[in-house]
Amino acid sequence: MGMRPFYQLYESREQKAALEARNGLLLFEAIEKMVIDSKAGFTLTPHTLCTLHEYVIRDIYKCAGQFRTAPIIISGSKHQPPVWPLVAPMVDDMCKYINENFGKSPLHLAAYIMWRHNWIHPFMGGNGRTSRGLSYLVLNVRLGFNLPGQNTIAQQIEKNRKPYLDALEAADDSAREGEVDLSKMEELLSNMLAAQLLFVHCKASGK
Repeated sequence: MGMRPFYQLYESREQKAALEARNGLLLFEAIEKMVIDSKAGFTLTPHTLCTLHEYVIRDIYKCAGQFRTAPIIISGSKHQPPVWPLVAPMVDDMCKYINENFGKSPLHLAAYIMWRHNWIHPFMGGNGRTSRGLSYLVLNVRLGFNLPGQNTIAQQIEKNRKPYLDALEAADDSAREGEVDLSKMEELLSNMLAAQLLFVHCKASGK
């Protein structure tokens, strides 16, 4: 076995997969608690992102909960994230947009935060899972309750990532043209939300 990168804590793919599965459960539990706590008031902050990120990559990478301080490249994507000194101010602006537009539809806010977080790519690793957790948090907080926790939007994305990646790419393409179009991401999340709720209905009806 070759030397591990200095930021990597796991020793094998199997160990990493086990840690990701455990961290996914921890993340989901943390989101549920945040949604309950949000009844006393909710403001999205950079600390929120860092908290979710810490759950996502706990015991996997050393940079848990820390914004990147180096360049990063997204392989297979036309979009390349901004230079790292812009991360903090862009995250601030992203949080400001959510907080100032919290009256907009839950699906719009969830779509925006999922796309924008991925666009900024504020962490060295775990950005996708953090963005999906963050989007689900905003969706649930905006709805005012925790959605039933089986066949969740994040689980559906993990099963089939292509529509999710296509929606991100469509938003990226529109952003390059000067006006962000989130319609494809909103449609994707709408369909996945419907599938999540249908799963609950089928379970309740015994079908």
